Amino acid sequence: MIEIQRRQILVDGVPRIVMAGEIHYFRVPREEWPQRIALLKEAGCTAVASYIPWLVHELPDGRIDVAGETRPERDVAAFIDLCAQEGLWFIARPGPFIMAELKNEGLPFRLYDEHPEIVPVGWDGTPATTRTVDYLAPAYLAECRRWFDAVLPPIAQRLQPNGGNVIAVQLDNEVGMLAWVSNTPDLTDHLLDDLRRWVREQHAATVADRYPVDLDDDAAWAAAVRSPEEKWAGALRLDLGTFMRDRFARYVQALREMAEANGVQGVPFVINIHGTAGGDGAPFPIGISQLVQTYARVPGMLSGSDHYMGDMNLSTTTDLYVLNAFMAAVHDEDQPITSMEFEAGTGDYGGGTEMLYDPATVDLKTRLSLAQGNRLINYYLFAGGINGPLDQPVGDGNDRISFTGERHGTAAPVGPEGQKGLTFEATARAVHAANALEPWLARMDEEHDAVQLGFVLDSYMTEYHHPDSAVMTDVVEDLSAHRGAGQRKALGRSLLLDGYRFGAVDLQHDDPRPGGVVALAVGRHLAPDVQRRLVAHVEGGGGLLLLGPLPRLDLEGRPCTVLADALGVRPGEVVRESAHTYPSVVTHGWAAPWAETRVGWWQELHPVRGDVVLTDTTGRVCGVDVPLGAGRAVVLSAEVLPSTHLFGRALRRLGAHPGLRVESSVPGVYATTTADTDGHRLVHLLNITGYTPIVRLALDGHDLHDGQDLVLPPRSGFMLPLGLDLPWARIEWANAEIRSAGEDSVTFGPGLGHAGDPTATVVVLRTDREVPETDAYTAERDGGTVRVVSRPGAGPLEVTPA
Repeated sequence: MIEIQRRQILVDGVPRIVMAGEIHYFRVPREEWPQRIALLKEAGCTAVASYIPWLVHELPDGRIDVAGETRPERDVAAFIDLCAQEGLWFIARPGPFIMAELKNEGLPFRLYDEHPEIVPVGWDGTPATTRTVDYLAPAYLAECRRWFDAVLPPIAQRLQPNGGNVIAVQLDNEVGMLAWVSNTPDLTDHLLDDLRRWVREQHAATVADRYPVDLDDDAAWAAAVRSPEEKWAGALRLDLGTFMRDRFARYVQALREMAEANGVQGVPFVINIHGTAGGDGAPFPIGISQLVQTYARVPGMLSGSDHYMGDMNLSTTTDLYVLNAFMAAVHDEDQPITSMEFEAGTGDYGGGTEMLYDPATVDLKTRLSLAQGNRLINYYLFAGGINGPLDQPVGDGNDRISFTGERHGTAAPVGPEGQKGLTFEATARAVHAANALEPWLARMDEEHDAVQLGFVLDSYMTEYHHPDSAVMTDVVEDLSAHRGAGQRKALGRSLLLDGYRFGAVDLQHDDPRPGGVVALAVGRHLAPDVQRRLVAHVEGGGGLLLLGPLPRLDLEGRPCTVLADALGVRPGEVVRESAHTYPSVVTHGWAAPWAETRVGWWQELHPVRGDVVLTDTTGRVCGVDVPLGAGRAVVLSAEVLPSTHLFGRALRRLGAHPGLRVESSVPGVYATTTADTDGHRLVHLLNITGYTPIVRLALDGHDLHDGQDLVLPPRSGFMLPLGLDLPWARIEWANAEIRSAGEDSVTFGPGLGHAGDPTATVVVLRTDREVPETDAYTAERDGGTVRVVSRPGAGPLEVTPA
């Protein structure tokens, strides 16, 4: 039985961390399937995931072969059963869309030829540049039903609740992504009809004023949407994005009903969220915004991230932390975060030796995601393969199923021919670390300080804007520049580097933590309801740290100064850098001293009360500390650099203090803690740099590890125990990670040192059992506590009681 409860995944009642790897059975000769699965098991994975592509299984005559009658690699059940024989769970991803570098994103060519009405046009009636379709077109849904009727029955027979190994089924893939990346909404005649119905329902009393066209005239309505005039462009941008959220939800619900009709019940359905672009994770929440109604707070649904951000560095660490926090913010109290496509590999996707990620990247990203509550991680792509020929040539240059050529997955931990890749060992290291700590980690949640990053879904509703519309473009450019972690990712990065452990709050649906601080990066446009929620939070005794221009417009571009009026601050002129203008700012009051700092822009503020904390070099105000009701707000209207000094002092002024103090000789060390309801705790440490910093930690005012320094190797991560129960002892603390734990022993990896020996392993146990000294370690008892210290050169340390 698979249950989703308390942000955990329970398999037969036991909380689990599912570590999966993607193997495309259809790209691997059937006789080689066992070898790929063996490598996956060697890496420690407990599950296999795979797309099941419609394009591969539909034959030229229209028949669908999922039983291997025409080619052995088409036997879906045989692959799932082989995984089961090896003790592995299976995650099925049957589309209809799958992407995966397949032509038509995995749809048969026939659909586009037989049903031209499903093929969208975009702005000004221009044909779509991608192979997207109108998801709710009747002909397309009928074809989807035909595909699901063929592919889902053998999957349903193998569901875990039915005695099989299938633990989850993904519905479609990256819904809405193609329209976003091309800025081409799916404006078919069918969709326009649906949109017209929707706007009439949503704006019944004002629809004629909102859209001053003849709504009963199909041609006039089509022109109004495809080529909007400026007087309704702002309203249309907002309506179209909101409408598409609803439409995507109806599409996924239709797929779910088809799946359930085919017996897929009792396991979670998963939605894969896209959003990273060009190695940048900042746009990822666009996917959350598009798909939030398909899964958030919907029973039986999970969301999975899909991210490709390259090396783990100061920028991508911020991106990953923020995207995980934003995913969790829209979930209900039971839904955990997962990752359905977790980038694993060298980044050399073209096979031309043009990219080579640091091998520690996959290990560091895994560790950060586990610390933030990821319960399922699917490494994509774990094993490469070969793109076979299309059954019916189309004359496109290679006539293969994929546009990547013959070999696929050249960057993967396992290469196209089944050879171990450069990142295999690093991937295995991450998986084995997760498995060793699963008994505790699967029950733990990240601990948070009294600060939440503000998440505004509509700030990410930027997937569609007519390129000739000044109104649409202005809103989209403003939102895109300031949202999320802020410009230069200054807000999110500063919080992380200052040791804050934070989650996020969905400001469109949820009230912030009472008395806590909301840290929000914002542009000039902010919806009235969000502005009112922020005002109520501060008036009620909360804090607000606002970074960016003070909002003065709503999302349609109309004046809206609810927040500014409540704060008593009038936004003024914005000064921007140019070829001969070098704007700089200086701090005042509690924010001082701080070196004068160049900024890309600053906005003059005119407060009626409060304290000035930031000005330009001539004294014009751009930062204020303002009391409001029982709380207060700090407004920083400038493009400042990331700074633990400035943002840390602002948060402390607002009442939020980091419970985990991290002192490091090098910036780039990140730390957080996880805990369960029984008091078990892990300290998660990441050194994403190539340096070897000396680190000292304190938690809730108490020094950790007896106040000793920790020596963090370059590009390394650790999950250090802090009060973990074993059958025979309690680990009070250790400066090393658990590698395995049994009934009568526990083994640790390399230690992070202590005074006099920078590589020593130190373990402090509370136990009644005797722990005799060995050639590998000394053991000193003080009452019920035993302090175990490794001898020089001991290596991994196994502690065994008498």
